[in-house]
Amino acid sequence: MKKIGLYFGTFNPVHIGHLVIANFMANHTDLEEVWMVVTPHNPLKNRAELLPDEHRLQMVRLAIVDNPKVWASDVEFDLPQPNFTTNTLDHLVKEHSDCEFTLIMGEDNLRSLDKWKDHKRILEHFDILVYPRSQTEGETRLDPVNGLDFSRVKICDAPMIKISSTFLRNSIQNQKDVRYLIPDKVINYISNNYLYENREEH
Repeated sequence: MKKIGLYFGTFNPVHIGHLVIANFMANHTDLEEVWMVVTPHNPLKNRAELLPDEHRLQMVRLAIVDNPKVWASDVEFDLPQPNFTTNTLDHLVKEHSDCEFTLIMGEDNLRSLDKWKDHKRILEHFDILVYPRSQTEGETRLDPVNGLDFSRVKICDAPMIKISSTFLRNSIQNQKDVRYLIPDKVINYISNNYLYENREEH
């Protein structure tokens, strides 16, 4: 079974914080690949704030083009929306019987997992790798959340770069320099397609 990590996100836009996490999980865990799954419609987010799906997918593709262990996935594009992780997992397990899937998520998502559709079934059937929102030495962060079973959850000591996609969108709107925060290929794509310009601030 090929071990695949699934890193879901709207990636609006993708930035170096996302890429550091994806690359860490691909190279410092037992995962063989990490798929960055571009989500068309997270039920907890306002879709009106998002760029069209294909733009966000293309930015991820450009960002990871030279990394053989990280892939961009559009699997959710043809699934019912809003996108629920449990539905995507069911689809992937059916389509890729030769793969074993692990979820990659932030600590904040772990803490709100009890609000997810079929969260208990996800915890029962899938390993979860968690990257911290803030690093506190010696803190495990695996205290029970509303009685959930975290036996398949592992906190990873991943390097964190605190960058907000909202901050980057607003910076681009205000014509600020975002080099080093977004890969050059993605910056060029944003510029060439006039993305995030004259959009409402979020």
